[in-house]
Amino acid sequence: MSIQAGDLQKKGIVELTIAMVLSGTIGVFVFESGAQPFTVAFWRCVFGAIALGLYCWIRGFFGNTGFTRKTFLLALAGGVFLVYNWAFLFSAYSKTSISLATVVYHTQPFYVVLLGALVFKEKLTAVKLGWVGVAFVGVVLVTDITSVTMSGDYLLGIGEALLAALLYAFATIIAKQLKGIRPHVIALTQVTAGIFLLLPFVDFSGTASIGTGWAWLIGIGVIHTCVMYILLYSSYQKLPTSLIAVLSFVYPAVAIVVDMSVYGTRIHPLQIVGIVLICGASLANSLGTAQRAGRTVSAGKSA
Repeated sequence: MSIQAGDLQKKGIVELTIAMVLSGTIGVFVFESGAQPFTVAFWRCVFGAIALGLYCWIRGFFGNTGFTRKTFLLALAGGVFLVYNWAFLFSAYSKTSISLATVVYHTQPFYVVLLGALVFKEKLTAVKLGWVGVAFVGVVLVTDITSVTMSGDYLLGIGEALLAALLYAFATIIAKQLKGIRPHVIALTQVTAGIFLLLPFVDFSGTASIGTGWAWLIGIGVIHTCVMYILLYSSYQKLPTSLIAVLSFVYPAVAIVVDMSVYGTRIHPLQIVGIVLICGASLANSLGTAQRAGRTVSAGKSA
């Protein structure tokens, strides 16, 4: 690796680490805003669209977006899955906890694997299925029915986190079809669409009295949407997939630490085992995918 390439990778590591740390703090912003989950997602779209729009305008990204009619419609479809994924994840926070909802949400790579097999006829190996099984055993343990005071809301929250992960997987599958288009422009298109998609569910009367909660809502739009996505997209261009997979686990780790520190959330022994199973299976799956991709590239170069 050349010195220049090494410097780029180090920069990418810093960018992705910061982005993952920011991801891990979003639950606090949601809670502290005092707004309802779908309302938070709506204002995330509003303030995110303003910030991303300014960024794209300053960078001159509107000159040639690369959109065709088909890819623009695909981006809008991805936006449907993306913004409702946010809303259901935010809802899951309030019914379970930031920690548990985030870890359950981290099953999303397995949905991508399963959807890839269904949509793109990608090979679904026994190893992949095995890791999917391990992850969902982890989900069962995270619910920890022996230690947690079970309620309909709690189970609903687990279900919402799983649904959010599935919706994000659909958004990821669609994003794979949007090659040659700047991801910042795609994100701007999707959050703009999200304003209209979430509008019917917004509690405007509730947000009228949240006071300082507006600062938290603006933060979600500017920090966790514009700034975080810019860092993500920049880092992806500098890092190998295997390193991205490893660093992505900064996100749930920070979410757990923040939840325990700020809200005093406690995690029971079985839940800890479940967290380890979910994160370990997800990491093993991601690293396996990265290694296979690397072998494919190497084979292509030698051909």
